[in-house]
Amino acid sequence: MSIKHKLTSIRMLLLTMLVIVTCGSVSAQTVTGKVTSSRDGAALAGATVLVQGTNTGAFTDENGEYTVNVSGDGVLIFRYVGHETLEEAVNGRSTINVTLQASEKTLDEVVVTGYGTQKAKEVTSAITSVKAEDFNGGNVNDPSQLLQGKVAGLAISRPGGNPNGGFNIRLRGLSTVGANTQPLIIIDGVPGADLSTVDPQDIASVDVLKDGSASAIYGTRGASGVILITTKKGIAGNANIDYNGYAAFESIDRVVDVLTADEYRNFGGGTDLGESTDWFDEITRTGLSNVHNVSLSGGTAQTSYRVSLNYRNIQGVAINTGFDQLNGRINLSQKALNDKLTIDLNLASTQRNSDFGFDQAFRYATIYNPTAPVRSTDPEFDQYDGYFQQVLFDYYNPVAILEQNTNEAKRKQIIANIRGTYELAEGLNFSMFYSQQRQNTIGGVYWDKNSFLTGADRNGLATRRSDDQFFQLFESTLNYNNTFGALNLDLLAGYSYQDFLNEGFGATGGDFLTDAFQFNSLGDAGDFNNGLGSVFSYKNSEKLIAFFGRVQGNIDDTYYFSASLRREGSSRFGTENQWGLFPGISAGVVLSNLFTVEGLDFMKLRAGYGVTGNRPNQSYISLLSFGQVGNFFFNGEFVPSYGPTGTNVNPDLKWETKSDISVGLDFSMMGYRLNGTIDFYQTTTNDLILPFTVPVPPNLTNTTIVNIGELTNSGLEFSLTYDAVDNDGFKWTPGINGTYYLGTNLVSLSNEDFNFGGFRLISNLGSPGQNNTPLVRVEEGASLGQLWGLTYEGINDDGTWRFTDLNGDGQINDEDESVIGNGLPVFQLGFNNTFQFGNFDLNFFFRGVFGHEMVNTFRAFYEAPSTISSYNILATSSDIAELTDSPRFSSLHVEDASFLKLDNATLGYTIPLAGDASFRKIRLYVAGQNLLTFTGYTGVDPEVRFQDGADPLAPGIDRRNTYFRSRTITVGVNLGLQ
Repeated sequence: MSIKHKLTSIRMLLLTMLVIVTCGSVSAQTVTGKVTSSRDGAALAGATVLVQGTNTGAFTDENGEYTVNVSGDGVLIFRYVGHETLEEAVNGRSTINVTLQASEKTLDEVVVTGYGTQKAKEVTSAITSVKAEDFNGGNVNDPSQLLQGKVAGLAISRPGGNPNGGFNIRLRGLSTVGANTQPLIIIDGVPGADLSTVDPQDIASVDVLKDGSASAIYGTRGASGVILITTKKGIAGNANIDYNGYAAFESIDRVVDVLTADEYRNFGGGTDLGESTDWFDEITRTGLSNVHNVSLSGGTAQTSYRVSLNYRNIQGVAINTGFDQLNGRINLSQKALNDKLTIDLNLASTQRNSDFGFDQAFRYATIYNPTAPVRSTDPEFDQYDGYFQQVLFDYYNPVAILEQNTNEAKRKQIIANIRGTYELAEGLNFSMFYSQQRQNTIGGVYWDKNSFLTGADRNGLATRRSDDQFFQLFESTLNYNNTFGALNLDLLAGYSYQDFLNEGFGATGGDFLTDAFQFNSLGDAGDFNNGLGSVFSYKNSEKLIAFFGRVQGNIDDTYYFSASLRREGSSRFGTENQWGLFPGISAGVVLSNLFTVEGLDFMKLRAGYGVTGNRPNQSYISLLSFGQVGNFFFNGEFVPSYGPTGTNVNPDLKWETKSDISVGLDFSMMGYRLNGTIDFYQTTTNDLILPFTVPVPPNLTNTTIVNIGELTNSGLEFSLTYDAVDNDGFKWTPGINGTYYLGTNLVSLSNEDFNFGGFRLISNLGSPGQNNTPLVRVEEGASLGQLWGLTYEGINDDGTWRFTDLNGDGQINDEDESVIGNGLPVFQLGFNNTFQFGNFDLNFFFRGVFGHEMVNTFRAFYEAPSTISSYNILATSSDIAELTDSPRFSSLHVEDASFLKLDNATLGYTIPLAGDASFRKIRLYVAGQNLLTFTGYTGVDPEVRFQDGADPLAPGIDRRNTYFRSRTITVGVNLGLQ
């Protein structure tokens, strides 16, 4: 007998015993019958048959048959995973056969696409939809975190735990190296909207357009993919008040393994200053955060509304870091003119005050002498405000850095949009949409007059700057939908106009009489009287205009197709190439409608092709610009001189274009209990927008931005969800997704006019002493992400390094360097588990990234036992204790950074409520983030570094200024009032 049959028998035995106990004194009759599925008439083994209002019931056997004792006027409830629940009155019958309707709710879920929606079963492109109930939980302060690990092909990375740090988002790998590598963000129909204008609590769903056939409708900005965010709306009914709040406790999860004070003393050669100081402990704390969200929603058949207010007070684990944010949102919808006109209004405002701190404090906490005090009463340190300091190269008290100095900003944002949709005739709708977004950021940095790192040398140093961004969007669309026999047709035509304006100014000056006013009295800086201060201002703009159309349809709910075309123009390009054309086409066929396979409920094969674009990151680069290039002495004074600045004129500058082929298979099995998707994609990007160094003369400046080169990228994706158990009182739904990156290859970066030279070495290791040590090799015809250097073999008897002599010439030099790793991952994985047992709910989520290496710059600089003095070193220095040579970068400092994390775990309890209670819902929960990490990487955080600074050509470098990783425990409550 199979395990399944044994389990069924055990269930039947337990239920039979329950029947004897609970129904022995009740007049009952025996009812038998069979339960089948509407999908194919198959018997449903293990279906639940429950007598309404009791604990009496039975499970169907392997033939779908059951036997149950029930009173003649009772009601039987039939349940089975993937099928609709059915209630059947007995009415004295002794035999009741039922057919349960197979549920296709997954296929009928609404998916947001470009300028419209579709049912999941109709989608012919690679689109993934994530609903609010599937978002990551816990202390989530950035909308990007909601999706981390949830979508195959979508990589979201933020090394360390900096609360003000942004997330690097990559969709299906790298598609450009000179333009925008991040997906286009669209919030409630507004392309280019800032993610920070929407609070995570206000998001209802996120839809990710992964392939070109889906994102081509957005043309110039769709090459790196598109993420569509839909905020929560009100629904008709009674007014509901919801409150969600939590407190979070954040602590350091992992630090660099350095010598303790006692280990430092015992190591020998160091300077013992008599104290025992844990510098990591001194610059960190337990971050205490609290978040509150209140919303009011409701409406009538004609009017619906939702108003929310969100407050976040977030403390970072580093002292004097964190932010305070207030966000409000109003979503209104009003019908008029006999419901033919619908007006939708969305308004959101955000104010955020940030304390950024100084990430370099983590670097200096790593190397500062663990026997040194934090502060000293010795008069010689009065010049540093009492902080202990030693005058050594690249050596600064990390506590003083964070406590003496200020680095903060205030940002105000408002985004508003209004849409009017009018039904001209049945199936014919005209829509007009207008949106504005305004953002102002004012920030300042002040270095104290006694700050040893910076400030003391300038008698105080202040920087103040203000940046303003404004854009407005106008769009109009005409949509027609109708059915002609077996053909359903949906037509869309539209026009889009968007303009952007960016302006700002700033100043830097030193030499202050007092620290009291910091950067708030910049005019007091003596540098401006001495000609040492600096001032700047800027202003730039851009316009985007587009015409677009799309036709979608299906034949007999079996054959689906979609074709779109967008013609778009941008003012950022040369006069000869301001307009681009971006087509997309896809089709799908529901194979399960054409043939029957036992156990298969649904299967759709789809394929798509699209062309998307990318534009430069700045305006006016196709034009010749002039600016101040120096001063000359004339008539007794210095006079500014002007000349060409920026880049040379290139009227032929045009779009990057990415062509994309995607093939996918969607399927449902086992009565819609198992749902999955498999995708293959291959992309080719041409005419990359890159700066090239050119000679002067004949050129006016040494840089020309050109279209050049080719980049290819491909991969495989899969996702599976399974309703493993769905019985009374217990549910378990696991889900898994994965991405296998087949490779990102730089085919070429040369043409007949510009020669890249085959390869270049970039991203130097840095100071001190290794400024001329490159880490990455960029090579035409090879994979991106190549880490480059010598191959470590060990240490010679005389204490010198031993490296592989690749060319066998008896010398170790640049000719012996080779590829020693790759900074880009090979595979990523997300594994989710959701449980419901009674009033308890449990979710835990694992995320893994595998196959990437990392340059551990901490080891490259601080794993050096021969140089121990006042500087601390890594504990792993004992592994090379016999070394007497100078530090030298090699494969020793490149580590496998593959990892598997328990990213999120949440346990909740929903309190049972009486029907007349004032509360609709009371749920208490505790959640943890970054709870466990399994990795062999010895650095701060094995998270992928997709780029070095702003350079996507140089992934895989763990810099020493990385904010350390943290772990968070959250305690919260969800309340619903009625």
